[in-house]
Amino acid sequence: MTLANTHFRRFSVAPMLDWTDKHCRTFHRKLTKHAVLYTEMITTGAILFGKGDYLSFGEHEMPVALQLGGSDPTALAECAKRAGEHGYSEINLNVGCPSDRVQNGRFGACLMAEPQLVADCVEAMKAQVDIPVTVKTRIGIDEQDSYEFLTALIEASAKVGCDDFIIHARKAWLQGLSPKENREVPPLDYPRVYQLKKDYPELHISINGGVKTLDESLHHLAHIDGVMVGREAYSNPFMLSQVDALIYGDEAFTQTRHEVVRSMYDYFEQQMSSGANFWHIARHMLGIFQGQPGARGFRRHLSENGHKKDADLRVMEKALSFVPE
Repeated sequence: MTLANTHFRRFSVAPMLDWTDKHCRTFHRKLTKHAVLYTEMITTGAILFGKGDYLSFGEHEMPVALQLGGSDPTALAECAKRAGEHGYSEINLNVGCPSDRVQNGRFGACLMAEPQLVADCVEAMKAQVDIPVTVKTRIGIDEQDSYEFLTALIEASAKVGCDDFIIHARKAWLQGLSPKENREVPPLDYPRVYQLKKDYPELHISINGGVKTLDESLHHLAHIDGVMVGREAYSNPFMLSQVDALIYGDEAFTQTRHEVVRSMYDYFEQQMSSGANFWHIARHMLGIFQGQPGARGFRRHLSENGHKKDADLRVMEKALSFVPE
């Protein structure tokens, strides 16, 4: 499934380093058929020279977008080619991550200062695939935070055929703030993203940053084309169960939280029989009962016992017993 139909880009779950693995996507896909799910940012070096298969994912996770980190057009083109062969729905170039590790590799948010290089990267990837190549960016970096600075980046990539941008509505401070602080300290500027859509109506513009509810998502969708939700989808994953009905107009989700957890049991058994660790799957489910009676007991039991060597589905069943059905 490609994402050429912009209907599919109305709602997505933000990529998160060390978190959005195949287990996370499998769990999230139990809650929504339509939301676009992402890989964590994967560097071109990992794909081209790493020992693992960084591009593998399951058909049941679709639609899935690959987020790439890199700044060498040739390397990005080769990674895009491989991603297309693997069946990804979209390739996204990260021009927003502010971490030191990313800056040292000359990619992420520091690339905002080089709009032509970003365009060269996009053009090289687009030449290799027939799926959408998109760009995720901030609204500025350091003192370079004018509207013109942002539009220079957008226009350069649009000129080479990129028509889909995800805008984190905060600027990034490349020095002095940690990646966590960069998600919280710089103020959000949603009107700037709305203005971008007004000035470039032909582009598909999604907004990211600080979105906590589906009501907020619907408010944004009155102004722009898509919404990307980050931390809230991880800390309160059951919110995703309303996405198909509220955002896409599909039928309402009817499973209970307990049913969602138990619908993962076959996956647990299949993965663990292949050597997967119970906790690596279960950790993504800690927030499923957020706001419900017994949620703390569920989280505590899972956190305290899920790490143990012999942890299996009995741990999950015991954790579920703390929450009334």
